[in-house]
Amino acid sequence: MTITTIKAAELPAIGQALADGIFAYRYWLNGSEYALVDLGTEREFFGEWGEYGQDVEGATSYRDGASNTVAMVEAGSPIAKQAMELGEGIFIPSALELAGLYAAKQAAEISGFQDRWYWSSSQYSAGLAFTVDFDDGWAGSDGKDSDFRVRPVRKILILQ
Repeated sequence: MTITTIKAAELPAIGQALADGIFAYRYWLNGSEYALVDLGTEREFFGEWGEYGQDVEGATSYRDGASNTVAMVEAGSPIAKQAMELGEGIFIPSALELAGLYAAKQAAEISGFQDRWYWSSSQYSAGLAFTVDFDDGWAGSDGKDSDFRVRPVRKILILQ
């Protein structure tokens, strides 16, 4: 069973093993602090975000990838379904969570990312979703029916 909470004093250094991945960074979401865990290259996959033209209500958060991913599954997204099938609490990072992963990659705190485009779980419009290029950090949006990489993550609540 994977941990869902950790005491702040027990956190490893950024870039070190945590749960079933690598501790990428700390962040605040809805009044709580979390550790974002990068699940690594071995769980990375490739696919379409979803149906072009389908507005996915509930997948518009720039900050909360977990809630976006649930909404995507309910709308029939193949990549969201694949991410959640990897295990409990696994999700596709939001636009900001994905940007944080890029920053951790650039700081050499995490590794294994290809210099390619990665999907976020944040919808831009009925036809587009946010992406980040891990070559140069460029953030953009692309057609949901395009094939891009997905780097699943999980979050662990930090107890103070």
